[in-house]
Amino acid sequence: MLQAYACDPRHSRGRRYPQDPAPTRDEFQRDRDRIVHCTAFRRLVYKTQVFLNHEGDLFRTRLTHSLEVAQLGRSIARELGLNEDLVEAIALAHDLGHTPFGHAGQDQLNECLRAAHPPHAGFEHNLQSLRVVDTLEERYPDHDGLNLCFETREGILKHCSRRRAEQLLKREPGGVGLRFVNGTQPSLEAQLCNLADEIAYNAHDIDDGVRSGLLTLQQLDGVVLFASCRDEALAEFPRLGGRRLLFDAIRRMLSYQVHDLIAATRAALEAAAPASPQAVRALPPLVRFSSAMQAQNAQLKGFLLRQLYRHPQVVETTNRARQVVADLYAVYSAEPASLPQTVARHARPHRAIADYIAGMTDRFALREHQRLTGETLFP
Repeated sequence: MLQAYACDPRHSRGRRYPQDPAPTRDEFQRDRDRIVHCTAFRRLVYKTQVFLNHEGDLFRTRLTHSLEVAQLGRSIARELGLNEDLVEAIALAHDLGHTPFGHAGQDQLNECLRAAHPPHAGFEHNLQSLRVVDTLEERYPDHDGLNLCFETREGILKHCSRRRAEQLLKREPGGVGLRFVNGTQPSLEAQLCNLADEIAYNAHDIDDGVRSGLLTLQQLDGVVLFASCRDEALAEFPRLGGRRLLFDAIRRMLSYQVHDLIAATRAALEAAAPASPQAVRALPPLVRFSSAMQAQNAQLKGFLLRQLYRHPQVVETTNRARQVVADLYAVYSAEPASLPQTVARHARPHRAIADYIAGMTDRFALREHQRLTGETLFP
C-alpha cells in the first residue's frame, strides 16, 4: 500500500557491493534484519541516553530509545503510506555510532581528536553510525560493514557538515554525502525518522526525569504540551495521581504529536504532490509538525535543556564521564600496548582509538578506565 512518493525496495539505488535478491525478504527488510543482528546494536543496551547505565535499571538506554523511535516511525509511516521497513531500519540504526555516556562522551571524543589532528579531525555520532554500518562491522567474508542499501544509509546520516560531505563524495561519488552539498532533501522515510526521534526523546526524558527525582510534576506546569495533557487526564480521571497520572499525560502527549505530524504532513504532501521519491528530494522538508505543535515542542525542549540536561546532578555526572573518555584516549595514545592488537596496528591510530572508545558500553568504559588508571570515578 505504498504511495508514489514512498521508497520502493524494488527501485532501491542498491548496495555498494551487489548481492542477489533474498527469496523471502525485500531489500529494506534485509537491512533491518542485518542491523538487529549486528554487534553495535546489541551494545546499545548498555549505552547512556540521559542517565548512566549504573544509575538505574528502568531508565532509557540507546537500545530502548531506538525501539521507541522505530515503533513511532512505523505507526506514522503506515498512516502516510510510506515504507515501514525502511523507517524501522533507519530508526534502529540511527544511534549505532553513539559513544558511551551519551553526548558527553561524543563531545569529549571530538575534543580529543581535534587536539590530536587539527583542523580536519573530529568525532560526530551520525557520521560514526554510518562508519559502523559501512566499515566497522565485520560479519561478511568478502567486504567490511553491513552493505546496507543507499536509502538506509542516507537516513542514518542525519547531519553532516559540507566539508565532511565533500570528503564522503570523494570516496563515494554521487553517494550519501551529495544532499549536504547540493541542498536537497532525503527520502520521506528519513525525514520521518528525524521527527520520530524527537517525539520519542522528549516524552521519555520527561518520564526518566520524574523517575529520577530531578523533575517534578509541578515544574511541568508551565510546559503547555504536557500541562494540557495532564489536565485532560485529570478531567477524565479526577482521582488519578502519581505515576499513573504521569504515564497518562505522556501517552496523550505522544498521541497529539503523532496525530499532528500526520495531519500536517498530509497537507504538505497534498500541496506539493510529489510523484516519486526523487521528486521529494527537490522539495523543502515535507514531514513536519504544524506551526502550533512546533512551538510547543520548542518550549518543551527548552524546558528539558534547562531543568534536566543542565541539572547540577546531571552536569556533575557528565563531567566525570568526560574525564573517563579523556583519560582513555590519553592512555591509549601514549601506550598502544594497552590496546587490542588489531587496534594498535591500525594505519590511522587516532581514528582507530576513537572507533574503539566509541564502540564501548558505559560499563566497559568504566572497567577499562579503572584498569588503566586505578581510579574509580563512579563508586
